[in-house]
Amino acid sequence: MKEIRLTRGKVALVDDEDFKSLSQHKWHVMTLKNTSYAVRKECREDGSKTTILMHAVIMNELPLGYERDHKDGNGLNNQKDNLRFLTHRQNMQNRHDTKTSKFPGVYWNKKTGKWMSRIQVDGIRIFLGLHADETNAFAAYRRAVENIGQTVVETT
Repeated sequence: MKEIRLTRGKVALVDDEDFKSLSQHKWHVMTLKNTSYAVRKECREDGSKTTILMHAVIMNELPLGYERDHKDGNGLNNQKDNLRFLTHRQNMQNRHDTKTSKFPGVYWNKKTGKWMSRIQVDGIRIFLGLHADETNAFAAYRRAVENIGQTVVETT
């Protein structure tokens, strides 16, 4: 593992085999939705500029219907074993916006004092129940995900 210096005193982590080609460019930090990413600007033939994401360079081609994801949620950790392709639904399930549970699809409900599980299918949130135990709430979420023919993405 090697580090590539970025702006704002940050560094990007990359595998040794990617370091030489990536370090030939000047990389910057860009923050999107509270996550920092390593980026560089590149001029197009028409003179306009485009933003290149370091993890997109490393992962190369993006399969249709998939997004790139950092397993550990650190957008500056661009080691290959930390990068993966996920569907949009899978990518959203490991966001943990509320940060109340270690599990996707599980949230602490202050009003009831219980763990709530829910899933989103085709843009519609489906309430899966209230549970005294966080693990039971996750079990309900896992069953619902499997019932729609998907898999649960485990977070690290």
